[in-house]
Amino acid sequence: MKLHHVGIAVQELEEAVNKFKLLGLRETERGIVEQFNVAVSMLSDEGEAKLELLQPLGEGAIQKFLDKRGEGLHHIAYGVRNLQAKLEELKTSGVQLIDEVPREGFGGHKVAFLHPNNFSGILVELVELD
Repeated sequence: MKLHHVGIAVQELEEAVNKFKLLGLRETERGIVEQFNVAVSMLSDEGEAKLELLQPLGEGAIQKFLDKRGEGLHHIAYGVRNLQAKLEELKTSGVQLIDEVPREGFGGHKVAFLHPNNFSGILVELVELD
């Protein structure tokens, strides 16, 4: 597994994008993930580092997160080659899964989430690599 991206919950997507651009990041992709009810912007440096900015479009997990904790780190995502096999391996090892079956995430990637109780309070997302 390798780090794929860091997800950050924000109130205003455009404002956040402009602030992170001041650090030399550039927007590489933007879109909406209807099942999560969020607008998403992916930002990257010239290497592989990526930030995923998430703005809620109404009620949902990101809005609940913002209401409870405010803007900030929402999740850390790792890329894996065979997501279903990794989920089965983790479950066998006692890791509490949020998703036992991958679902579609931003950019059409298959994703699954692992419960924050497993990883020092951090929500972990697994992204299937092409």
